[in-house]
Amino acid sequence: MCLVCLVCLVCLVRRVRLVCLVCLVCLVRLVCLVRLVCLVCLVCLVCLVCLGPPDIHPKGVYCPCHYQPPMKIAILSRGPQLYSTQSLIRAGIRRHHEMHIVDHTRCTLIVGRGKPQIYYGDYVLPRFDAVIPRIGASVTSLGASVISQFEMMNTFTAARPEALLQSRDKLRCLQKLARCGVEIPRTVAVVPGQELLPLINSIGGLPVVIKMLESTHGIGVILAETYRTAESVIEAFQRKGERLIIQEFIREAKGADIRALVVAGEVVATMERRAKPGEFRSNLHRGASAEAMNLSLEEEVLVKKVVKLMGLDVAGVDFLRSQRGPLIMEVNASPGLEGIEGITGVDVAGNIIEFIERRVREQQNYQANTKK
Repeated sequence: MCLVCLVCLVCLVRRVRLVCLVCLVCLVRLVCLVRLVCLVCLVCLVCLVCLGPPDIHPKGVYCPCHYQPPMKIAILSRGPQLYSTQSLIRAGIRRHHEMHIVDHTRCTLIVGRGKPQIYYGDYVLPRFDAVIPRIGASVTSLGASVISQFEMMNTFTAARPEALLQSRDKLRCLQKLARCGVEIPRTVAVVPGQELLPLINSIGGLPVVIKMLESTHGIGVILAETYRTAESVIEAFQRKGERLIIQEFIREAKGADIRALVVAGEVVATMERRAKPGEFRSNLHRGASAEAMNLSLEEEVLVKKVVKLMGLDVAGVDFLRSQRGPLIMEVNASPGLEGIEGITGVDVAGNIIEFIERRVREQQNYQANTKK
């Protein structure tokens, strides 16, 4: 048995795929022309190509020139048991990365001249190659600060803090989109003490949808079919200090909306969500049903434009189909993965990890070239 054969057998036992089909063809030609390897070695190489695990790289087989060394990746999440967090952990481990879960609410940020640091409890966090933020709505500002600190530590982050803050505030998000010519439902920001009837008439009259500016899963979203209901709901929210918007109700949507999930500027999964009878909110957490579907060319172009405008690399875009065309409702910088992965069968978490691999590699190459 030759040395090359021994290496191949070790790789086969470890199920590590080091060669691609082109490499194999070249080796076969070498065997025919010059006896550099033995027959057992050739059999092992064939086995490596045929039996190597497909989840290492779904688009093909690794060859040495495309080898991606393992990375240390942190997921900023307060819920290690949540499906989305676990799906990202599994996707990273399948690609041999070292995965960590960091509760961003337990991070102490050391800011000042010199080397920036993050204390996690009693010890200093090590340097990570990349961070995937999964920031809840109630701690958006704190989460954005933690992301900024990781950026200061030269760690790649899957969401920029400015983009997270802008997308999480529904009014700022809609303002940005409207300013750039994107169609949205007619919207009014409500100020305490303001006369309500003119505002309702300005967006087409009753019924109207009342929304808290920072909410998720359909919480704080109410359909008001009468003036008295709208007035009571708004007063109740304002007494609690909540900021509100009211939007026109799109009847022709018939309780359905579309969620498109975008990774690295490409739409990777899409589903249509439909509210259960007697409910107008189409959130899966509210018992809505869903099915996989394809976007029209117009819708796909719009979704990509929206994500680019918001400065997000990973995002969920919600929109309604109306008589005026697609209307953007919301852009989510931390979209849930359970519903859309389960409905469409797409490995969204795997797409996110692949995107991070590419960006970290680009960042490392840039830094290496800069130092020369």
